[in-house]
Amino acid sequence: MSGINSGDEKLVFESSESVPVVSTFDDLGLKEDLLRGIYAYNFEKPSAIQQRAILPIVQGRDVIAQAQSGTGKTATFSIAILQSIDVTLRETQALVLSPTRELATQIQSVLLALGDYMNVQCHACIGGTSIGEDIRKLDHGQHVVSGTPGRVFDMIRRRTLRTRNIKMLVLDEADELLNKGFKDQIYDVYRYLPPATQVVILSATLPYDVLDMTTKFMTDPVRILVKRDELTLEGIKQFFVAVEKEEWKFDTLCDLYDTLTITQAVIFCNTRRKVDWLTEKMRAVNFTVSSMHGEMPQKERDAIMAEFRSGSSRVLITTDVWARGIDVQQVSLVINYDLPANRENYIHRIGRSGRFGRKGVAINFVTVDDVRILRDIEQYYGTQISASLAVTSSILSGTFIVADFHPGLDAFRLRVAPKS
Repeated sequence: MSGINSGDEKLVFESSESVPVVSTFDDLGLKEDLLRGIYAYNFEKPSAIQQRAILPIVQGRDVIAQAQSGTGKTATFSIAILQSIDVTLRETQALVLSPTRELATQIQSVLLALGDYMNVQCHACIGGTSIGEDIRKLDHGQHVVSGTPGRVFDMIRRRTLRTRNIKMLVLDEADELLNKGFKDQIYDVYRYLPPATQVVILSATLPYDVLDMTTKFMTDPVRILVKRDELTLEGIKQFFVAVEKEEWKFDTLCDLYDTLTITQAVIFCNTRRKVDWLTEKMRAVNFTVSSMHGEMPQKERDAIMAEFRSGSSRVLITTDVWARGIDVQQVSLVINYDLPANRENYIHRIGRSGRFGRKGVAINFVTVDDVRILRDIEQYYGTQISASLAVTSSILSGTFIVADFHPGLDAFRLRVAPKS
């Protein structure tokens, strides 16, 4: 993903004026069966982004909505879609595109759960699965399709996914979708949609080049945005561990392992090869971990996700394929074994902890060579990543993490110490 041009640093995008704030689901004027599904899903009141974005989407406006990870972006457009579709018409009326198969499948699950009393039909159209099954499901008639750009475009070209009744296109995690590698596929899909198709874009980060690009297929969009210096994830404590040398990271992770298994944790590496290497090393010293990356077969990825969601697997080592929008609410600790290669992925990674207002911790392993990257992340988000963990025993259930100062590094080396 491309970074932001140096001249963009001075720009600030504000929310559109007069965006109404609707504080209850009852006041949104939603269908009775949809309200039943919302309350059955254990939603009590709309989150901040839901209070602002659902109504303009339902009213048919193009919308660019930005909010922190874990604040309910998926439910925002899911509720708006379910309010807007006609379930008596067995044709695809809304299309949701996501950058990963797992996210597309999760969105399908949310739509089906919220639409449980509406008899809504929703299919996940993703790569790595049976094309024949896609064709069968689409021929049966789906109100909503949630998918990845490549497979969706393939189904459109085959004329299996009929687009004539589509009235809404949603781009989730738009910064990733609209960037290098996905941009052309998005335009390929968009060209097949009716001219009046409503476009909704949601993401935790919206680089300015992406916002500029959206002008090509959005009309007078409602902007619901946060300033860059408001992007730091409230409720997530951020720390770093100075490890001096790359080869010391593994020993540091082993020291932390007992803390990781108190709850569920995600460990991020920058490459698939590093994920495989670290998983093998951890298992070699009898630590129980699971791993997932984009080269694994889809069935294997699905099985790993199911284990992790159920809690039978507690530590997951992965690449950025897992950083975007995947919601496992029990995750309260994220470790960046490698700092992300792109600073915009940082907020997506650490947003895996502290979902929906819960407390979370993010720990970054930092070598001497990484200090510049860490400072760049701090400056970009207007945040401070601390080298002192204070008391996190309430979060990490009975352990303190103690900091030893290393003057030569101007940083701390952390170690886990049992609660006395």
